[in-house]
Amino acid sequence: MDAHFWLGRWERGEIGFHEGRPNALLVKHLSALALARGARVFVPLCGKTADIPWLLSRGFRVAGAELSQLAVKELFAGLGITPAESAAGSLQHYAWQDIDIFQGDLFELTKAALGPVEAIYDRAALVALPEPMRDRYAASLVDQTGGAPQLVISFEYDQALVSGPPFSVPADEIRRLYGARYEITLLESAPVEGGLRGHPASETAWALRKKAR
Repeated sequence: MDAHFWLGRWERGEIGFHEGRPNALLVKHLSALALARGARVFVPLCGKTADIPWLLSRGFRVAGAELSQLAVKELFAGLGITPAESAAGSLQHYAWQDIDIFQGDLFELTKAALGPVEAIYDRAALVALPEPMRDRYAASLVDQTGGAPQLVISFEYDQALVSGPPFSVPADEIRRLYGARYEITLLESAPVEGGLRGHPASETAWALRKKAR
């Protein structure tokens, strides 16, 4: 599962992961991170998610990272704005007022280029990655953000019955990836209406707060 897989999905319009409306668990549980108005929220592998305009409408600033240029273009078209474009190392930086999107390889986004963030919102990043990539992803995210608190939305289902993505990332995997750095709290686990490809599944919200040293 490499860059060509995801770029191809966008080019063919195979984006069933795009909800088209703000995620219900985000709306319900972002308050668990106790963010001040104006806080900057990082959304990795953001696509053109409707969660971004929702965050902006609530007074937050948003930084995102996305592989597909098509997704970024469609995001800004949906917002009705034309961003300024510049290079950020090997990535392309799209900026407009309270939103910064970095287009390219997430793993090449540096902490310096990203800038300070007060939180991470991960709905479609961790669950998009096969298990061998998750350790690198989790470590990179902590490094890029200095261990900012996270709201993580994951899926749980029988991976033997359904092939990802989205992949099943159960509780023990969340704790394995992040338990050394974060206090982890289960906020909610709700059944996915209709399941995933006809099989039972749950969508789960987690709050990750940096451990006191």
